[in-house]
Amino acid sequence: MQPPSLTIGVEEEYQIIDPETRELRSFITEILEEGRLVLREAVKPELHQSIVEIGTEICQTPADVKRELIRLRRGIIEVSEKKGMRIAAAGTHPFSSWMTQEITPFERYLGVQEDMQDLARQLLIFGTHVHIGIEDREFMIDAMNVVRYLLPHLLLLSTSSPFWIGRKTGLKSYRSVIFRNFPRSGIPRTFASWADFTYLVDTLARTRSIQDGTKIWWDIRPNHRYPTLEVRICDVCTRVDEAVCIAALFQALIAKLWKLRRDNLTFRVYPMELIEENKWRAVRYGLDGKLIDFGKQEEFPARDLIREMIEWFLDDVLDELGTRKEVEYAYRILDEGTSADRQLATYARTGDLKAVVDQLIAETREGVME
Repeated sequence: MQPPSLTIGVEEEYQIIDPETRELRSFITEILEEGRLVLREAVKPELHQSIVEIGTEICQTPADVKRELIRLRRGIIEVSEKKGMRIAAAGTHPFSSWMTQEITPFERYLGVQEDMQDLARQLLIFGTHVHIGIEDREFMIDAMNVVRYLLPHLLLLSTSSPFWIGRKTGLKSYRSVIFRNFPRSGIPRTFASWADFTYLVDTLARTRSIQDGTKIWWDIRPNHRYPTLEVRICDVCTRVDEAVCIAALFQALIAKLWKLRRDNLTFRVYPMELIEENKWRAVRYGLDGKLIDFGKQEEFPARDLIREMIEWFLDDVLDELGTRKEVEYAYRILDEGTSADRQLATYARTGDLKAVVDQLIAETREGVME
């Protein structure tokens, strides 16, 4: 059996901000033309005109991912600022309303709006998607089945959406709640094989429920176009080093699962309903909450289980991959909190959501524009 390539690709969705009002601004068409001159096909529109998406080249290592994300963030920030706008990375905007945002007038997005109606219009959210190259389709399904258990752990490290339409929601990832309204979303069930997965997709396509596999919106999925497993559960990361950490963690998880499979070992596969319970805890409480250790049937502080994932489950692959530094950035997140925690602290200190937006703009530039 050939080992997976473990190549990495990252997509990030950013907010286009009017610096005067700090509101979201429907401005993608103005940015797109010049952005593509600078960044070519790496810059893309999204469902709403106030969203700009970037996608890295295929990267071999998290260090490559960091270089790519710095290049792409810098390019988008410079193009936007030249047009008088600002860029911020957070899972939701603190106070802009979806009801005032314009849909991007491209056929793909108009089709989504027609299918989903208000669910699409409400989807004013921003995520990080990480792809890991896995050429063996049967191993891809095995890896998806197992790694679902650790998706809430990745979400915990990326939460950046505590506000919605000017309200403190009491959640750390309100983006997850909004996206859960879509069909074919959330934690997927287990699949017996690649054929089992393709049967589902083919049946949905044949019955005109979906056009193709791109309309499967689970928190993790085999990508429809590329031989990659794509994790989609994370809020967009405000700091570039947070995104690199998530990519490094996901790559290390797949590398570990490959080692286990090579040695005829595996990790226990748990039911979707249990994993959804841990996801809810991550959405609601973030790092300050507890997750369930299903093997022990006990709950433990979330921070302890993230440390356990790194120190017990992943330790033996980090030096082989050369990614210990990027993975262990998670300890800084555990110490300082996520973007959601920092946003809430700024709001508690200032009582001003515009101050929160200013902080997001500054942190999105951190390590990128200096």
